[in-house]
Amino acid sequence: MQIALDPYMFRSVSLTDLPGIVADLGYDAIELSPRDDFLPFFVHPRADRDAIKRFRKALASAGVRLASILPLYRWSGPSEDQRAAAVRYWRRAIEIAVELECRVMNSEFNGRPEEPERSEAQFWRSMEELLPVFEREGIQLRIEPHPDDFVEDGRRAIDIIRGINHPLVSFLYCAPHTFHMGGDIAGIMRYAGSLLTHVHVADSFDHRASSGLRYIINPPGSPARVHQHLDIGQGEVDWDTFFAELNRLGFDGIMTVCVFSWEERARESSIFMREQIHEYLARWHRS
Repeated sequence: MQIALDPYMFRSVSLTDLPGIVADLGYDAIELSPRDDFLPFFVHPRADRDAIKRFRKALASAGVRLASILPLYRWSGPSEDQRAAAVRYWRRAIEIAVELECRVMNSEFNGRPEEPERSEAQFWRSMEELLPVFEREGIQLRIEPHPDDFVEDGRRAIDIIRGINHPLVSFLYCAPHTFHMGGDIAGIMRYAGSLLTHVHVADSFDHRASSGLRYIINPPGSPARVHQHLDIGQGEVDWDTFFAELNRLGFDGIMTVCVFSWEERARESSIFMREQIHEYLARWHRS
């Protein structure tokens, strides 16, 4: 199993300095999420040949692996112009992954929850165009249901991934999205089975409050999806169940720390999370 850090809280650091900082925090792997100077959110990648070369050199010098690259594009967008553009962006992102010798990419379903059928149709169209590219380059793709995607429920997301029916495509369980996925950590993980190859580790609040709602938001019926990526112990994710189920499944994929809160204590948070994960893993390995 690889334990990686999503260094989003360090996005103001130059790309070439990033691997050294990650190594200093005690990690030997990075999950590279969107950065304005490399792979920005929802637009064409900015990375050129020189940036890729310098980043590769920095990774090697720091002894840090690139475990995964996380692009975010509107490949399920109801707008065909958006979808077609997203496929172009994906093709370039895959080229960059190959140049960086990274064989895992992960992303979200995207699309719009108020247009689920149209968004799903667009998703399948994008997959038809991109699967041959992933296959040709030998890139594994891990997909997660994200709050405000056309699919948010964990089991339904797994069913869609099963429908893709491709050995390179699997499921990512994002712990801080547990509430939005249905709230059943063990049940969703067991339903995924061998399709569970990637997990994101951060805490969040999972409770249902007044009238079965998570929070009271005005105006009533607001479509806002409220969540946060906190340190373990700052939210309500059941970590004993989370790690016990991973142990039961014999999980051997990528485990990414993805805390985005409290940027003023990014270093302390990253170190704390690494230590917490090792404590949980040691506890369940002994049990």
